[in-house]
Order: sequence, then structure tokens, then C-alpha cells
Amino acid sequence: MSLLGFVKKHAIDVRALRYPAFRRLFIGNAVSFIGFQFTAVAVPVQMYAITDSSLWVGLIGIAGLVPLLIFALWGGAVADVRDRRSVLLASSTLMWTATLGLLVHALSGVDSPQVLLGLVAVQSAAFAISSPTRSAILPRLVPAEEVAAASTLGFTVSNIGQVLGPLGAGLVLAHGDFALAYGVDAALFTVAMWAALRLPEMPPAVRAPDAPTSRLGDLVDSLRYLRHQPVLLLTFAIDIAAMVLAMPRAVFPEVAAERFGGDKAVGWLYSAIAIGAVVAGLGSGWVTRVRRQGLVIVAAVVGWGLAVAVAGLAPALWLAVLGLALAGAADLVSAAFRQTILLTFAPDEMRGRMQGAFIAVVAGGPRLGDLRVGAMAATTGATVAWVSGGVAAAVVAVLLAVAYPALLRYTVREAER
Repeated sequence: MSLLGFVKKHAIDVRALRYPAFRRLFIGNAVSFIGFQFTAVAVPVQMYAITDSSLWVGLIGIAGLVPLLIFALWGGAVADVRDRRSVLLASSTLMWTATLGLLVHALSGVDSPQVLLGLVAVQSAAFAISSPTRSAILPRLVPAEEVAAASTLGFTVSNIGQVLGPLGAGLVLAHGDFALAYGVDAALFTVAMWAALRLPEMPPAVRAPDAPTSRLGDLVDSLRYLRHQPVLLLTFAIDIAAMVLAMPRAVFPEVAAERFGGDKAVGWLYSAIAIGAVVAGLGSGWVTRVRRQGLVIVAAVVGWGLAVAVAGLAPALWLAVLGLALAGAADLVSAAFRQTILLTFAPDEMRGRMQGAFIAVVAGGPRLGDLRVGAMAATTGATVAWVSGGVAAAVVAVLLAVAYPALLRYTVREAER
């Protein structure tokens, strides 16, 4: 096989970009996610600077988790019964407002950990509505056979943001300028607002008398649907185990300060997972050819946990970055296939709610992981909290797969029925 043929076979599939609406949404997400990462790094670093405590940093996870769990399923239900473009615009505006609040707080010099937690909670509530809505839009913009490639493309570009954003934030925060970090986020988010405004109207797919109305009963219906879908339940369970047990980011400020030299190192730690995800995404041309998607998810989660554990033992910054990058590559594969299964398995009238559950797990798991590792680090030290979590995640993933083999047996054919 020639070099050109190898590249065509294995390079990331970008065919979805030929659809104008998807292309605009892709650009908006790509640019705004870089800015969002400035905030994602600035908040815990500012919290650690104010309190000198990894436990307070871990509490950021709880501040984000509670509204996420409350609003994610409800936001997904709203996206199933309202015009998805309108829902995306409203929730994005609230998220933008919370970022401006962080900017004002930083400029005021109040340095209140409680205010930081409150603004994170508002931002998380808005994210819990906007994110499942944005994901549920995807199958309306590209053909079904290109959903896997489009999902991988989206995850890849979001991880590029997680590389460029933290590195940029590290440079800004090395000078202690939290306000500038929040200002960059607010400015770049305007591109996401432009992309949402340019979307076509997306009314609900179901207009029957018994169509969902976003009431509490509709949320119960979605949970009842999930109860009878073991494959979907297992994709959620295995990711919760991976993120709660093996997400080490709450100890990054402490490890950077004590082992690797301070704020310049913290940018590398926060971006390392995304670096690996970007590399994996750029070589993801194979994803559309995978039939045993469930098996690949299990293998990826085991790889994630082991790579995180190795990174936690690294004596040098470059080794820690390498280990976290390997973990990020595994996480991209897992995330892309988990979202693909959801988008192709669930009917359109359930996609908003299923994506709400997906976002609650994907974003909520790491926040619980922040609390877990931050609280454990307060008693055992950062290294033990970091490494033991990675090992535990790999073990739990294997146990779940063996005890409930439905995910291991899952193939693309099941979604095609």
C-alpha cells in the first residue's frame, strides 16, 4: 500500500464537513471550546490560590455536579419537544452570562471561594441543557452512516481545544491574570453563538398527541426505556467507573506546585489528556469500519485506567504528560463509540433525553472524580490518590464487562435492526 493510500485509510474522516450546517456548528464548537478551557483551568487554579487546599478544588466538582444532574435529563427532555435551535441559543446565553460573572469576580478582587462555586454551578446548569441539545442535533445534520465519523471529528476538535486552551491558560496564569483567562473565554464564545444563530429551525420529530412534553413523567419514561437497554446502561456504568475512580485533575495544581515547578507545569498536565485524544482522533479513519464497538469500549477504558496510574508515578513532567496522553487516546476511542451507540440506537424522539443522560455521565463522572481524588489526597497524599484510582478503574471495567457481557457482544448490526 502506498503512503497516500495508508493516509486515506487511517486519517480522520472529515466528510461530514461538506454539510454547511454541521460545518458551522463544528467551527463554533472548535473555537469556543478553546476559550472554555481557559475557564476550566483558571477556576481550580484560582481556587487553590485563594484557599491553598486541594479539598476546596475538589468541591468545584460538586458545585458543577449537582446542577448537572438536575438539569441534564430535563434539558434533554426539553430538546425533544422544543425547537432545538431555540433551546441551544437560550442555554448558551446563560452559560455566557456565567462566564462574564467569573470575569467580574476576578476583576473585583473579592477572592471568594463561595462565589466561585456559585458561578460554576450556574455555568454547569447551562452546560447541562446546551450540551445534550447540541449532540441531539447531529443526526439531523449528517446521514446516519456518517454519525460515527462526525462524532469522532467533534471529540477530536474538542480535545484540540483542551490542548490549546490549557497551554494558553498556563501562560496567562503564570502571571496570575485570572480576569484575562475568563475574558478570553467570553470573547471566543461569541463564535458558538454565531453558529447557533445560523442553524436551521429544528422542531420536534414527533407531534402525536402522546408526544413527550418535558414533564417529570417524560423523564421517568426515559429512565424506563434505559432500564430495558442493557447495552446503553453498561456504556454509562463503565464510563462512570473510569471517570470517578481515575480522573486525577483535582490534584494537578498540587502536583504541579510540589513536583514539577508551578503554574507553567499545570497547563501541560491539564492539556496532556487532550493531546493524546487529538493524536488518536487524527488517526481515527478506522472507526467507521469497527463492528464490535462494545468490545473496543471495554478495552479503551481498561487502557485509560492503566495509563492514568502510570502517569501518577512519573518523576518527570514529560513522563506524566506522556502517560496522560496515552490515557486521552483511549478516552477518545471510548467516548466516540459510546456516543455513536447512543445516537444510532435510540430513536430521534428519545435522542435529547439519551444525550442528557450521556452528558450527566460524561460531565458528572469527572466532577465526582474531582471530589474523590481531592478528598483522598487530603489524607493519603496526591500520588496515592492519583495512582490507586487508575488501577481501580481498570479492574472495575473488567469486572463489569465479565459480569454483564451484553456490551462485549454488541455489534453495529444491533443498531441497524
